[in-house]
Amino acid sequence: MALNLNRRLKTYYSIREVAEMFDLNESTLRYWETEFPFLKPKTSGTAKIRQYQEKDLDQIRLIHNLVKVRGFKIAAAREMLTKNRQGVQKTADALQNLIALREDLQVLKSHLDAL
Repeated sequence: MALNLNRRLKTYYSIREVAEMFDLNESTLRYWETEFPFLKPKTSGTAKIRQYQEKDLDQIRLIHNLVKVRGFKIAAAREMLTKNRQGVQKTADALQNLIALREDLQVLKSHLDAL
């Protein structure tokens, strides 16, 4: 399933917005926060409302790529991100570029079909 990364740039995103971007449940994001120590969104007020920033979205994108797209178990994804973050980042970036290219090609094809 393609990620919904067509978002307007904001300073903070709610857990609901982030869950929708990545087609995840909010509970999945909360679980990932317990399993990946580097994923720590800012919290505000006494209610501890999560406020995700762009850097958090980048972390979630990497985790999502490993766990949901490539099928890694949580422990394997955590180890991979700990040991080879740069390689994982490059792979995730390449995947995102391919997804965007595929979408562009589909739009182009629909325009050609309409002729």
